[in-house]
Parts: sequence; C-alpha cells; structure tokens
Amino acid sequence: MRRNAAIAAVILLLVCAASSAAFAQKATVLRVVVVKTDSPAAYTQELEKGKQIMKSLGIPANIRVFQARFAGPEAGAVVASIEYPSMAALAEADAKLNASADYQAWIKGLDKIRKIVSDSLYTEW
Repeated sequence: MRRNAAIAAVILLLVCAASSAAFAQKATVLRVVVVKTDSPAAYTQELEKGKQIMKSLGIPANIRVFQARFAGPEAGAVVASIEYPSMAALAEADAKLNASADYQAWIKGLDKIRKIVSDSLYTEW
C-alpha cells in the first residue's frame, strides 16, 4: 500500500513539473524597462526605429511606451514594455538581436539619450 502511494506521489510530482514547464513556455512575457531621459518624445521616436529592426528580423513583440504621471518622486519616468508570446520567443528574439549589427548600432545611439533605471521580466499568470 505504501509503495503504491509513493509511486502515485512521484507520478503526480512529475505530471505537475511537466505541466508547469509547459505553462511557462506558453505564458506571455513582458519586459519592462524604466528609463530616465531628457526628451521622452525623442526616446519614443527612437523606439520606432527599434520596432522596425525587430520587425525586419521577424521578432513577434509588441512595444509600448508609458510616462509616469502620479508616481511621487518617479513622476516623469518613462517605461517601455516589450511583450513576447512566450519565454521561448524572448530567448529567440534575444539571440537574433544580439547577432544583428543594425540592432547593436541602434542600441548605442539609444544609450546616448537615455539611462536605464531598471530592466525586469514579468510572466503572465
């Protein structure tokens, strides 16, 4: 009886681990980059160039830009969010972007008009 219960528990753990790994691959991933910039409009305009580079590389990502209004000392901060359909899509995009000379040159130019305050990943539940 104990042996059957132990085997059932092991099988249950394996099924749970497999399903959570599969769920993690399918869950939407949001990269959130908070920046300081003297010109939010110029930063947003530069991000349009980045969107075009990503599109040309076939990267399925949705980029949006927000500016904090009611955020205490963080008011005025600019937040860029990049949404990927899965963690696997994020990893593939990262590999393509790191291999792209156009992207690397664009990032160097972007770094001249912004300072990254934080860079975080969030997964959807």
